[in-house]
Amino acid sequence: MVKEFIENNLENFKKDLGELVSYHSVLSDDEAPFGSENRKVLDAALKMMEEKGFRTENVDYYCGYGEVGEGEEVIGILAHLDVVPEGDGWDSDPYRMIEKDGWVYGRGVSDDKGPAVASMYAIKYLLDTGYPFKRRVRLILGCNEETGSACIRHYVEKKGHVDMGYTPDGGFPGIIGEKGMVGGLITTDSSSILELKGGDASNIVCKNLTCVLKKGSADKEKMETYFNNHGVGCKWEEDENITITLTGKAAHASTPDNGINAINHLFEALYEAGMDDALVEYMHKYFGLDLHGERLGMEELKDELSDTSINLGVANTKEGRITISLDMRFPVKSRVEDVMKVLSVLNEEKVWFESGRGVEPLYFDKNNPMIKALKKAYEDVTGDHESEMEVIGGGTYAKAIHNCIAFGADFGGEEVHMHDANEKLNLESVRKQIEIYIEAIKNLNEV
Repeated sequence: MVKEFIENNLENFKKDLGELVSYHSVLSDDEAPFGSENRKVLDAALKMMEEKGFRTENVDYYCGYGEVGEGEEVIGILAHLDVVPEGDGWDSDPYRMIEKDGWVYGRGVSDDKGPAVASMYAIKYLLDTGYPFKRRVRLILGCNEETGSACIRHYVEKKGHVDMGYTPDGGFPGIIGEKGMVGGLITTDSSSILELKGGDASNIVCKNLTCVLKKGSADKEKMETYFNNHGVGCKWEEDENITITLTGKAAHASTPDNGINAINHLFEALYEAGMDDALVEYMHKYFGLDLHGERLGMEELKDELSDTSINLGVANTKEGRITISLDMRFPVKSRVEDVMKVLSVLNEEKVWFESGRGVEPLYFDKNNPMIKALKKAYEDVTGDHESEMEVIGGGTYAKAIHNCIAFGADFGGEEVHMHDANEKLNLESVRKQIEIYIEAIKNLNEV
């Protein structure tokens, strides 16, 4: 019966997802709180849920939710409608979803609009079949996950925490731990680099970077040899100055090993080419090509569950001041204060680190009843009793609300190009997602 429901509703699923993908829901300041496109996509999603029989509420355009069932307790399912910038390199319009060979393509199809719609249909199945809810089930859709999760903090202020739940914004069979996070800006007024600009977001490995130098400040031949040896695309232009345009490979900041960071490689190339510059020396001393904080001394905080990852995401120049964003994900058994002690070495006379808000790690015991209920749903649908829940570097809504973990929607082994060009979603995976989420809601209802 479940499989029949999914097949009968797959075209409707694609129609709904295509509509949500059509909104350019990247953070902007044209309309509070997160931009006009985020307001529009939330309106569209609330309308979809109303049409499916949900009771809906708009929480000040920070987020909104659709609810079914009765009871005092709330099972929360938290997904997000905002997306990271599209970047370049797409083979199709990122905001016009297309289907090809069993996949759909478009910005947000995997992160996180697809899982949001899959969750809608899981709840719709239970509602349509008259499932006897003991608790309310609330699908909460936020508009600021990619840039800070202020949407869910606002939700908690207005509506409180949930009693149990999950966010379909990670992997199966589930995420029992999320690394802590510290971000900030590396800043200098003392570099002889004339201009440095690149990167799409702090939580994306920097793919494209432009650097302007004075002639003679670095050995061109050594730099070109370096870029060729490290798989970094390089375009070199000369007039009164030298303009270097680099092309690396984007990836999520939590998995920097999957990318090629143009910022790291630029500074290592400049160092090897003999450029005498305070920022070049600083970047080589503390970062180099390290992606896990080795030069910073983060190895001492590594635990048996997790290590550190570091991403240099966005570089900018304004009135002679250069800033480079740093995104660090640190082990689940450490605390923000431990990390800040290590990062204190980054404050030097000519280059310094301005830290932003730190986020503590999240960790659940695998014997927690909520955890066992979710894992059972995955195992019953897939037959996979060997895979274990994981610790990840990605930060999800689970850190912003109590009693919640990331659960799906990624099965692993599929390259979905999340946060990269040609983001895609396997429709066969969607079928399994919906089925697992139906069982998960039922299991949580019985906890």
